[in-house]
Amino acid sequence: MVRPSVVARIALLNVVANGLIVVTGGAVRLTGSGLGCPTWPRCTDGSITPTPELAGHGLIEFGNRMLTFALVGVAVATVAAVFLSVRRDLRRLAVLSLLGIPAQALLGGVTVLTGLNPWTVAAHFLLSMVLVAVATVLWLRSREPGVGQLIVRRPLAALVTGIAATVAAVEVLGTVVTGSGPHSGDPGAGRTGFDPQLVSQLHADLVFLLVGLTVALLVALHATDSPGRARRAARDLLVVELAQGVIGYVQYFTHLPALLVLAHMAGAVLITVYAARLVWATRGPASELPVDAAAPVSSAASR
Repeated sequence: MVRPSVVARIALLNVVANGLIVVTGGAVRLTGSGLGCPTWPRCTDGSITPTPELAGHGLIEFGNRMLTFALVGVAVATVAAVFLSVRRDLRRLAVLSLLGIPAQALLGGVTVLTGLNPWTVAAHFLLSMVLVAVATVLWLRSREPGVGQLIVRRPLAALVTGIAATVAAVEVLGTVVTGSGPHSGDPGAGRTGFDPQLVSQLHADLVFLLVGLTVALLVALHATDSPGRARRAARDLLVVELAQGVIGYVQYFTHLPALLVLAHMAGAVLITVYAARLVWATRGPASELPVDAAAPVSSAASR
């Protein structure tokens, strides 16, 4: 029987692995290596591995493909640890995290076969964000007995849901900005055709909305003397949002240097992690329930 502490450590490694594959994928695009292996699942029509003619771009793209196998190994270890533990409530999340990897690989193949179409590139990134969120919830849940009752007032829980939806909208629009900008992943890759300045401004406007909603939540949580876990989660998300905003503005006004764009992608991973943590932090042990908060969730929802 695998101890809960071991399950939690492996689940954390799963979060890290899912985040790293996003950053390394960004490095592939930013080095212009998106078509370093011009076909899929082979690197070329006649070779699984990159040929000398593909040079460094082929090695970079092929290396990123190989990292997928490491991610699969971590996901399999997570599933095995969960199924060999007493935490039956974690099984669905663990399996979902594993099944998302082949889906991501197939979508990556479609991305290559369509010549880095910006919309398939966007879908590839957004699916990664979903997997990061699932892995984060799995890890957080593995550190506690299970889902308890809502520990904040219902209007605040609704605001948290709104923040999560805004995070999703920011990331979706962020992929449109990327698909309209200069870092296509290959000189021959297409672009969305949108005005980069216009979509960048829309993206910034959504970020302002996100920061405003998070500030409002943090103030409301303190005003209603909500549990510390919820206040800390809102505070930490706000800090990450502000740091991400600074990186975004600096990269825009410095004409999108590759290293800052890569830092911005890493920031998107952190935003996803901390937003998932905020949603999780609104529920906890029944002993933390405020007097006039929501009624307890059903026992089915806590399993």
